[in-house]
Amino acid sequence: MKKAILIMSFLFISLTTLGQKNTHTSITLLNKSDFETEIDGKQVRLYTLKNHSGMISEITNYGGKVVSLWTPDRKGHYEDIVLGYSNIKDYLKSKEKYFGALIGRYGNRIANGKFALNGKEYDLAKNNGLNHLHGGNKGLESVVWDAKQVDGQTLELRYISKNREEGYPGNLTIKVVYKLTDNNELKIEYWASTDEPTVINLTHHSFFNLKGAGNGTINNHLLQINAAYYTPVDNGLIPTGEIASVENSPFDFQKMIEIGQRVDTENQQLKYGLGYDLNFVLNQKLEGLNYAAKVIEPVSGRTMEVYTNEPGLQFYGGNFLNGTETGKNSKLYEYRVAFCLETQHFPDSPNKIHFPTTILNPRDEYYSICIYKFFVSK
Repeated sequence: MKKAILIMSFLFISLTTLGQKNTHTSITLLNKSDFETEIDGKQVRLYTLKNHSGMISEITNYGGKVVSLWTPDRKGHYEDIVLGYSNIKDYLKSKEKYFGALIGRYGNRIANGKFALNGKEYDLAKNNGLNHLHGGNKGLESVVWDAKQVDGQTLELRYISKNREEGYPGNLTIKVVYKLTDNNELKIEYWASTDEPTVINLTHHSFFNLKGAGNGTINNHLLQINAAYYTPVDNGLIPTGEIASVENSPFDFQKMIEIGQRVDTENQQLKYGLGYDLNFVLNQKLEGLNYAAKVIEPVSGRTMEVYTNEPGLQFYGGNFLNGTETGKNSKLYEYRVAFCLETQHFPDSPNKIHFPTTILNPRDEYYSICIYKFFVSK
């Protein structure tokens, strides 16, 4: 009996020790110690979530970044499908600070780094040319969140963004919950409240490659976006205010099509972003979650669906990756080796009154949900 208990204990340790092969799958976990440090007086750690199907995700409370996400192919072989780094030092020195991160206070761009609210103008950090991007110089991707691992499948993160942080009004109290469900979903839920009127647009910025992180271009991936309209942009990637039909354009993903099939067409909107980097206006039901998108990698069969309560989806095709970043397993992150599907309100909504509002008032609660669901297509 004692011998059996010792064997079971050894197996448990073997499966959960970081840096060791998971003998049930082909998963190699990261070393937790490589993420343990102190930033701004707060402790940084790496947390591991695992569901009953064998999927695993590793998340750090530095920026709430999803560091790894392991999913199987048709043959049951697991690959880590998100770009990132194997230690905190590489995250801190990276030029691409958004890998896998929580984004805010305002995801995407705000024109000229300013907006007016209740008759008062607010100036924000200009960190993208003349514009404000993803919350500023030090957005939610670069702060240490207070973390609590609720159970083996759930991580709760909290952060208080203080009044005038990066220029935003109000003390904003934020809670984000990551859950790796038994339906093979990475579910991300956001709650927030404020003590004075402000604007908010939280999102998540994992860079996906369903072949495996760093395993070649994503241009052969098949993509469907549940959107009949998109928001055209100017040369600073700021929406013009128009809501345009995707019909007869390179942005018509209503039926599944290869990402790369039309990416190099002579289209001004594609040139601005060096490829796909646009907000799509999702077709919405009256209530409940909306189906937003579906991606299939045809060789492995790995498939991802996206669901949300948000009105928009930013599709980004990895246009600014250029091979200067070396990620996990010493793989170079080259041009268009990843895609992002960011559920959101529209860019520059605080300056476009006809866009869905992003204003949050005291005594109201902000709630957003994004679900990335994974399975294998035949």
